[in-house]
Amino acid sequence: MPDQWPRAMLRAALREQGYDAVGTRNLNSALRILPDESARGPVRLIIVDQPALAGAGEQLEQFLKRHRAPSTLLLARSTQAAPAGHWGKILKRPLTIADVVGASEALIPLSPDHRHPID
Repeated sequence: MPDQWPRAMLRAALREQGYDAVGTRNLNSALRILPDESARGPVRLIIVDQPALAGAGEQLEQFLKRHRAPSTLLLARSTQAAPAGHWGKILKRPLTIADVVGASEALIPLSPDHRHPID
């Protein structure tokens, strides 16, 4: 499966629940997301796949600071120790898209008024 498919499926599942999800391939491209876009609210949750941290240096810290320290969810490898960090929650592989959506809902619950698909 091409590497963008899991990101696309996760983004679609989050949007189906009412989350305005944006996906990027790595932390470098995530740094291009503006903290104050007029058509969107603030970034409130960052989901990081552990391999994205390899060689990222201080990019995660920059991103968190830029977006006023949102909650973080790490998708950790079962064969590697989870890195220290500001993780609100760590999910260990194997996991499903539903696991990630459930953890996202636990970290950033939506009110009933906001629980609807985003087109």
